[in-house]
Amino acid sequence: MSASAATFGGYAIAEPWRLNITRYALTPMNWPGGLKLRLAVIADLHACEPWMGLARIRQIVARTNALKPDAVLMLGDYVAGKKLLRYSEPMDPGLWAGALAGLSAPLGVHAVLGNHDWWQDIDVQLRRSGPVRAASALEAAGIPVHQNRAVRLVKDGQPFWLAGLGDQWAFWPRGDLRPPFRQSTYEGVDDLGGMLKQITDRAPVVLMAHEPDIFPKVPARVALTVCGHTHGGQIAFGGYAPFVPSRYGRRYVYGHVNERGRDLIVSGGLGCSSVPVRFGRPPEIVAIDLGGDGAGGDA
Repeated sequence: MSASAATFGGYAIAEPWRLNITRYALTPMNWPGGLKLRLAVIADLHACEPWMGLARIRQIVARTNALKPDAVLMLGDYVAGKKLLRYSEPMDPGLWAGALAGLSAPLGVHAVLGNHDWWQDIDVQLRRSGPVRAASALEAAGIPVHQNRAVRLVKDGQPFWLAGLGDQWAFWPRGDLRPPFRQSTYEGVDDLGGMLKQITDRAPVVLMAHEPDIFPKVPARVALTVCGHTHGGQIAFGGYAPFVPSRYGRRYVYGHVNERGRDLIVSGGLGCSSVPVRFGRPPEIVAIDLGGDGAGGDA
């Protein structure tokens, strides 16, 4: 093995142990003046030993709390996928959910599920419905899981809506329990229209979704969409990710995207999928300051 290959391999194995804080400060279109909101985003833990064990999750919780967010948004994939488990040991949902119960924010900690949370629950796949073990564990830990549900929150007397979309890749194709499949064959439990009908006033909307593929359908009524799922490609060379789990390829692979005045932020996530390797896309907690300058909090 050449020296360069050895260096790449060593760094790619070490990078999953890093932990960055990635910050965004923006004022979406039609955002009300005077409403300043800090959101902390946690995505794609893929809890397992040793790559995302309890000590690591507790570190993430502490760093997130240090940001002093108004609300914490968790975007799914709390469990490790079958491919990753070839290199690791699964973790009981009660353990990782119990560690996440240490998250704290004045406007609460909110969660949606990801595709792996549905896929790893074989009973759910067979009956084509919940409850999902990951959701039950989160709710037992006091963390609400939103599936096509919008909740109205208030910061400094000004309201906004937090909407959580059901997962778009929840079920494998009927009659076949042997993934992987073409992305177009997955069945979701998402109901964007039904969820938005729950919004009863003109207050701004922040949408939580696991996969960013929903974004072309999101109306301008939504101020900001936040997603995970892609891991930013997980392996990226100079920002180029060879593989992105999205029907849109690299269009929504990572970071802040603005299309026709609509804002999307895609987290690079925290854990690993398939193999315990990252390169060029270190694990990150995302801090989003809406309507403010982004000052304060942990560096």
